[in-house]
Amino acid sequence: MLWDMFLTFMLIGFVSVGGGYSMVPVIEREALSHGWMNAQAFSDMIAVAGASPGPIATNTAIMVGYHAGGFPGAAVSAIGMTLPSLLLVIAAGMLFAKYQHHPLVESAFYGLRPFVTALVFYAAYRLLMAGGVSLAIDWKTGCFIAIFAGALIALMRFRVHPLAVIAVSGLVGVALYA
Repeated sequence: MLWDMFLTFMLIGFVSVGGGYSMVPVIEREALSHGWMNAQAFSDMIAVAGASPGPIATNTAIMVGYHAGGFPGAAVSAIGMTLPSLLLVIAAGMLFAKYQHHPLVESAFYGLRPFVTALVFYAAYRLLMAGGVSLAIDWKTGCFIAIFAGALIALMRFRVHPLAVIAVSGLVGVALYA
């Protein structure tokens, strides 16, 4: 299992484009298909991984690894997830420094931006559905939308520190849903 976990997260690490949140659906699919955890456990874990310091994809990989294989699972997942990044960033940095103004490179990045945005929106949608939010408006969905809107306004309009928004959102969640 540890070797399979290492290879799986190494492969995810090699194809990670657009940051951690865009990889959440990929990690979820792999964790569920390998039977390392169920959907509810994954959904709960994402909330913790997102609130923890560090990149969410790496945090998620470590938490999946720990859930499935204890400390050894966490270690191989972390190494598998980060090793490709280390190797690719070194290689990409050398190439990008040399070819960053080439028209094909600039065009490729223009094409990747909407793809990465789509992955982030897909991850948000999956987390929304996994969190029990239905498309029908009930009081839980209304509260979810209100917390989302309040957090977005606090971050964008008032430039409130994200940690403060996380803390307040968690406290509001406890007040509303406990």
